[in-house]
Amino acid sequence: MNSNQNLIGSCGCGKVKYNIKDDPLFTQACHCKLCKKSTGSSFVIHTMVFEDDLIVEGEVSSSELETGSGKGYRAYFCVNCGVYVYCKYNVSPGRVAVRTATLNNPIFPQAHIYVKDKDPWIEIANNQTCYDEFYDREKTWPEESLKRLKLKN
Repeated sequence: MNSNQNLIGSCGCGKVKYNIKDDPLFTQACHCKLCKKSTGSSFVIHTMVFEDDLIVEGEVSSSELETGSGKGYRAYFCVNCGVYVYCKYNVSPGRVAVRTATLNNPIFPQAHIYVKDKDPWIEIANNQTCYDEFYDREKTWPEESLKRLKLKN
């Protein structure tokens, strides 16, 4: 069971609610052009969890969207208010990425990716881990998350 905090969240209107049963694997801020377009903002923060650890209540719709890799992902939205709550990347079966801002208590990102596309007015603290593009998961994720991932595979 998750040891850090009560990880619950919802869409904007509250008709879609969720609970994350175990600790997240990793939280990252993405500054790529496609994430900026999908959020209408300067970046998105995603918290990666195992799909079977995400318990969702309420009606969602979904759309297939593109990624920089060309592999795509399926985004899940509240049918009432349209808030994008989580997604499933086609390259990551068994895992989902929760939009961190939909958590009642958002999680600080462990890394920033695609900072080569970062908007010039966004400043990232010097102590934050940053990558021009994507990262090597084996070198970036916490050891505990890597162990859990290997057990699932």
